[in-house]
Amino acid sequence: AVEVMESGGGSVQAGGSLRLACTATGLTYPRYAMGWFRQTPLKDREGVATIESDGNTYYADSVKGRFTISLDNTKNTLYLQMNNLKFEDTAMYYCAAATRPGDGAWSFQPKYAVWGQGTQVTVST
Repeated sequence: AVEVMESGGGSVQAGGSLRLACTATGLTYPRYAMGWFRQTPLKDREGVATIESDGNTYYADSVKGRFTISLDNTKNTLYLQMNNLKFEDTAMYYCAAATRPGDGAWSFQPKYAVWGQGTQVTVST
């Protein structure tokens, strides 16, 4: 079975940086989309960034230019480099992996069959 586990969350001041990592086990080829989502107690879970099987990347407008998603296939690890963090980036961040081709937008959550437990990111002003 495919499993993913996030790491790298923590507390940081506004303007700071963090790098999240998501280690996947049980993945086979071909690879499908993987991505990062986030949720706060007051908001529904939303897409942050994803990387498709063809290498194309997609970002939420709120993080464009500040966050970078990347995938190291040799380590089966997905990363999210977050720079210039803002208070509104505070959330639980989840890694997700698709296990088959799926239709829908990059942030369409039913595309992703496997979800991690999440890692908390807290940005203070």
